[in-house]
Amino acid sequence: MKIEQYISQLLYRYQCVTISGFGAFLTEIQSAQLVENTHSFYPPKKLISFNINLKNNDGLLANHIAQSEKIPYEVAVKAIENQVFNWKNKLEDFGAIMLKNIGEIALNNDNNLVFQPYNNFNYLTNSFGLSSYVSPAIKREILVHLDEKNNEENVIINLSERKNKYSYLKYVAIFTISLGVFGALGYKFYENKVNAETLIVQTNVQQQVNKKIQEATFFITTPVPSVTLTVKNEKLPYHVVAGAFREEKNAAKIFVELLKLGYPARRIQKNKSGLYPVLYQSFSNYSEAQKAMISIQKSHNPEAWLLIEEL
Repeated sequence: MKIEQYISQLLYRYQCVTISGFGAFLTEIQSAQLVENTHSFYPPKKLISFNINLKNNDGLLANHIAQSEKIPYEVAVKAIENQVFNWKNKLEDFGAIMLKNIGEIALNNDNNLVFQPYNNFNYLTNSFGLSSYVSPAIKREILVHLDEKNNEENVIINLSERKNKYSYLKYVAIFTISLGVFGALGYKFYENKVNAETLIVQTNVQQQVNKKIQEATFFITTPVPSVTLTVKNEKLPYHVVAGAFREEKNAAKIFVELLKLGYPARRIQKNKSGLYPVLYQSFSNYSEAQKAMISIQKSHNPEAWLLIEEL
């Protein structure tokens, strides 16, 4: 069973699609762009990246395959394992694999996986039907006034004809300027609308990942007094999570340890699962949060993960 088509389907709807034992495909929304020197407009799109460190089975892909193929969940998990086994063999034999409508994964000289996405697919549903557009350059003509004194013997000017020509050019210029102004305002409104909806889309996606918080529970026997942290009133919807605890005193213990290690740690209120989360740090954008999570996974806690939620 080839699972590329199911991965592709999920990329339209979710921010993270994990392939158990192999890695995860992540999406990040890029706003509409204008390239001035080529007069080109590009609609918003989802940028696809690959993270080899996210290998734990979150059930999303297996459930989707089970429902689509009408097979038991366990059979779907086995099918994913077989596909991953085939991919690894192809990487060893040929050095690269191509995933239809997604991209190419290859081994570099350091034997690390490098992902190159296909740019001819846009997984952002809000941009359905939109394509790049190249606007023709506006040609401007320079009107040369003839010196009647020097050319009156050789040039006969029909005044009524010239008046009609100038009137035509005047209306063309007014129409062209109006078109440019309304086009710029429309583009700015569209870009602002896309930026405003980005956080809403990512927050909805996070609801599918919240179940993972129960897998990151720590158990600590030595309690310490609760510590209160004052948080600035700033929108920081991206959080690197150290863990979630059933006992508040255990959350306080880890929080103090992270502060001693130099992390700008935070504690947040008890979640719907009855756990007390502790954060390494919060960020205002997804790229910085993902970079910090990868660094923490390598240096301190391999189980650290990313929470997207406006607290």
